[in-house]
Amino acid sequence: MSKRHWPFLLGGLLVALLLAGVVSNYASSHPDGLDSSLLKGCTVNADDEITGGSCPAQQAKDHELADSPLADYGVRGIGNDFVSTGLSGVLGVLLTFALGGGLFWLARRRGPATPTASATPTTSADLADEAATPSTGTR
Repeated sequence: MSKRHWPFLLGGLLVALLLAGVVSNYASSHPDGLDSSLLKGCTVNADDEITGGSCPAQQAKDHELADSPLADYGVRGIGNDFVSTGLSGVLGVLLTFALGGGLFWLARRRGPATPTASATPTTSADLADEAATPSTGTR
């Protein structure tokens, strides 16, 4: 990677870390489109718990990773919600950046292939030698 790409790359990482660490705490606490459509037909209280009615969300179950360290947009074990959400976002950005950077590093171009002995001649002396050599028609 050329030296002029590093400031752009580090600037983008800094913006992503700032958005994930600070701005993510000010995101809407209302359910997204999928959650709200699953709750249609049910009544919910202030804690978003179903109190009555009939809706598809009543059959919802916790998934296998519900007890993971970064479940529910926070870091398990940290009592402060602001810090927990920000740290979870920062860790997610760093993990994604490392994974993406590693994949791009593996897929990068390695440079032009080195010419082999049977490559086409490139100098005028090579061309003259090739023209003076009679061709047998076989390889």
